[in-house]
Amino acid sequence: MTDANAHKVTDVLPEPTPPPAAGNGERQVPEISTGVSEIVRRWKREDLVKRGCLILHGLALVFSLIAFIVMASNTHGDWKDFDKYEEYRYVLAIAILSSIYTGFQVLRQIQELSTGKESFSRQRLALIGFVGDQVVAYMLLSAASSAVPLTNRMRENNDNIFTDSSVAAISMEFLAFFALAVSALISGHKLSNKSYI
Repeated sequence: MTDANAHKVTDVLPEPTPPPAAGNGERQVPEISTGVSEIVRRWKREDLVKRGCLILHGLALVFSLIAFIVMASNTHGDWKDFDKYEEYRYVLAIAILSSIYTGFQVLRQIQELSTGKESFSRQRLALIGFVGDQVVAYMLLSAASSAVPLTNRMRENNDNIFTDSSVAAISMEFLAFFALAVSALISGHKLSNKSYI
């Protein structure tokens, strides 16, 4: 009777299925490798965007500092003193403000890249970056464009070191504006995608 029961048990068990053929030696798991490659690709893209924003803020910092230093040292006596012109004082004030803002952003981004920890939530960082970049960029554009007519009038009569220094400071503010404008576009893209890279 035990032999008959043993025979019935083996009849009930299913036959083992052979493993799938491996074709030409490649693995047969496209779902897993595709998912992993997508994640790795996203990490690389996020890292590239973070480093790109750091470079843009670094450029804006350098341009703002140059504008600040050139305008602050633009004192050559008599009428050739930046402090006697409201437009040039505005250029200097915005260069200082831009240097402080971009310096803070560069330090924050370096700290985040080196430690891997964010100081605020991704959503808050994206919003701060977008609003801050927009405000400072437009202030740079406003200051630089307000000083252009005065400088052009001065250059018609006298083309000297004072006007050349003024042009250099104004040019640096325009370049800082372009760097922050591109950074604001990237921040806006992050906000609109809600990926909070």
